[in-house]
Amino acid sequence: MTSENWDEIRTAYQVAKLGTVSGAAQILGVHHATVIRHIDALEGQLGVKLFQRHARGYTPTEAGMDLLTVAQATDDQFSQLASRIKGRGEDVSGELVVTSLPGMAKLMAPFLAKFQEAYPDVIVRYLTGERVFRLEYGEAHVAIRAGKPPQEPDNVAQPFFSQDIALYAHRSYLEAFGHPAPDRLLSELRFVGHDDPMSRAPFMTWLHENVSPDRITFRTSEIEAMAMAILAGVGAGFMSTRDAMAHADLVELMPARPEWATVSWLVTHVDLHRTPKVQAFLTMLKAHAKDWPSAS
Repeated sequence: MTSENWDEIRTAYQVAKLGTVSGAAQILGVHHATVIRHIDALEGQLGVKLFQRHARGYTPTEAGMDLLTVAQATDDQFSQLASRIKGRGEDVSGELVVTSLPGMAKLMAPFLAKFQEAYPDVIVRYLTGERVFRLEYGEAHVAIRAGKPPQEPDNVAQPFFSQDIALYAHRSYLEAFGHPAPDRLLSELRFVGHDDPMSRAPFMTWLHENVSPDRITFRTSEIEAMAMAILAGVGAGFMSTRDAMAHADLVELMPARPEWATVSWLVTHVDLHRTPKVQAFLTMLKAHAKDWPSAS
């Protein structure tokens, strides 16, 4: 395959996606005869049939589906590249994609509202989730990540925000199961933990290293859900001291430790880091975060 095949591959992709020669021709802005010629040439070079021809249109063969998968990935990467290029504009406008863990939403949503007030031409997309969004593919302009410093060579990572973490239980849990003596906390408490034993949260690493798995009786895939379970009296668990202050019925069982603290990082791709839009966002966020509790 050579660079000369890209037009033919793009043609085959559209035929596979739409199912008809006429539909592909309309999307590509070419004559239907050109579409047929591209398909025939590609099949001839590969030595396989990519489509079953029938009265209703074209259906991909197994080889055609393989080609569709590769072409789809290529098309997605071009779309993501276009998103990155659009992010390089000289003014503070257009789409700004920011990602973080769900637990940051309480702090980020009010800030994003203020940012949009200051820059009304910006369309904010705030995406939360456990997965690491890939900045090199244009999935986000700015990522707020927790844990160890990001290591990707093309990303710019800056220390941003830390939260103190302590061990808590709700009064309803302690009334139901009792309050163990300090030296028996780890062996007698029922714990709320993360379902993934490889969780990057430092307090979860500590929990799995110091508590028997049979004592972690409630497990969930999200930090926010862990907090809700602790407040429901399911068991003892870790929460930020900032969040715990809002709940009078939470009892601190073990005070915050430095090794439990969660450190967040501001991560940007080197290609977009110095664009006006990203710099405006980072500058305003850093200034705003100075007023957050437990900010470093």
